[in-house]
Amino acid sequence: MCRRDDTTVVALADDLSGAAEVAALLGLPARLALRPADLGLSPAPGEAVVVDLDSRYLDEGAAAAAVRAAVRAVRAAGRVSSGAGRDADGNLAEGRAFRAVNSGAVDGGPLWFKKCDSLLRGPVGAEAAAFAEDAEVLVVATALPAARRVVRGGVVLVDGVPLHESAAWRAEERAAPRSVAGALAPLPVTGVPLETVRRGPIALAGRFREMAADGRHPVCDAETDTDLTVIATAAALLGPGVRLLGSGGLAAALGRLLTSRRPTPPSAGTRPPSAVPPSATHTPAATHPTAPAEATGPTAATHTPATATTEPAAPPSPAGPTAPPEAARPTATTHAPAAATAGPDTACPDAASGAARAVVPVYDTVPVGTGGRGLLVVAGSAEPVVGEQVGRLVAAGARHVVLAPGQLAGTDTVVLPAPAPGTVTVVSVDGAGGVRAGAARAVVAGLARAVSALPGRPDLVLTGGETARRVLDALGVTTLRPVGEIHHGAVHCTTTDGRSVVTRPGSFGGPDSFVRIAAALRPSQQGVTQ
Repeated sequence: MCRRDDTTVVALADDLSGAAEVAALLGLPARLALRPADLGLSPAPGEAVVVDLDSRYLDEGAAAAAVRAAVRAVRAAGRVSSGAGRDADGNLAEGRAFRAVNSGAVDGGPLWFKKCDSLLRGPVGAEAAAFAEDAEVLVVATALPAARRVVRGGVVLVDGVPLHESAAWRAEERAAPRSVAGALAPLPVTGVPLETVRRGPIALAGRFREMAADGRHPVCDAETDTDLTVIATAAALLGPGVRLLGSGGLAAALGRLLTSRRPTPPSAGTRPPSAVPPSATHTPAATHPTAPAEATGPTAATHTPATATTEPAAPPSPAGPTAPPEAARPTATTHAPAAATAGPDTACPDAASGAARAVVPVYDTVPVGTGGRGLLVVAGSAEPVVGEQVGRLVAAGARHVVLAPGQLAGTDTVVLPAPAPGTVTVVSVDGAGGVRAGAARAVVAGLARAVSALPGRPDLVLTGGETARRVLDALGVTTLRPVGEIHHGAVHCTTTDGRSVVTRPGSFGGPDSFVRIAAALRPSQQGVTQ
């Protein structure tokens, strides 16, 4: 499959970590916009423009309105054909953009993609209905095989367990949907079983056409990346009236169609040495989550690294220096770093998905300078694995700052110690006593204020889409440029003024995730800190 260099993709996502994931998976030069209004800027030829609608926790009406506003912004830029070959004024146009994925013929209109959560969280149905309004057909495939989330018989299975029977929605305030069709209501849909998908793209495209003629939208079963590639290819055969909605797995499949050749990750023998302790050795089984996706919004930033782990985390070092006291402002509790442990470079591409995804390659060196900044890791997720990730980073030499929820939820800004050049600091929230009902959003907002008040402009690692978005909002960041993936879901971006920002869903990555990210951003150091 080849593409013309002027093919443009417009993708919408409901949270920041998902938007960054899509931007990396599409395999095109990308711009990640944090404001829907920025979609009105004409995309450059061959560019992917991805917008974070920040709609995961909006009500259904507001979420649908956000989707419609984003679509209008693109149309206003004068580069999109509406529906089946019609321009923004409803006039017939030579809409051939989507078919261009295979044929190379384009008319300047973008390909449309809508990212949804693979666990179907958020106002998925309202957003899908709004996104489908101008399309002949919306092709839906929510499976994410790399994270062991598949769709069989129209039901999401998480490690083989139906979503509504799993613990994946433990942090949500309502029950999980029993099927993808249930989550998509009121969108009229028809299921496409796995045996139909595996008949191949031409037969599948014919089935999609039949459904479109009946006013129905296909919801596809998928268990492998190959299944998702077949689905994306079949959609590409339908022409410009089709849109795609799915998880990062479908975004990767679209990226494979759009990319004429895939970059080859560097071999293990050519990687430069970096400081990863022996305990952080990567194994493919630990790379992808068995737990549900990040807990953001009402439950974000409530994790206690010392207790909420699946196995014991490394204990923090004895208390060290704290930020200068100020009588009127609370201060953070800090732990001095343990001695840095040098070890062989064990970072590697994700074995379960790296070979199948057309993305900017996983890397162990970063093609941009760090400017001598410190590195701040903000562990703003309640996922159990995050505690062990924090523990391993502390054992590798990072300073650990533990914040009390009550401090963060207050009106005063918590003072954090500024990360010195060449050092790594990890900030987490002490969830041992729980978080008062209704206070989680205030905790996340307080965490964002504390980070934005830091001097020295450190590089950032932000876990949890809600936390990442609130921190970047507090910093006034509105646009990111993806550089690459450090591991699956951990996307390295740069700001307009050169600061590095890594975003990652809370549940993604194995126990060594933070160590791998720190080693990638600081490859020349003989330990996480010096």
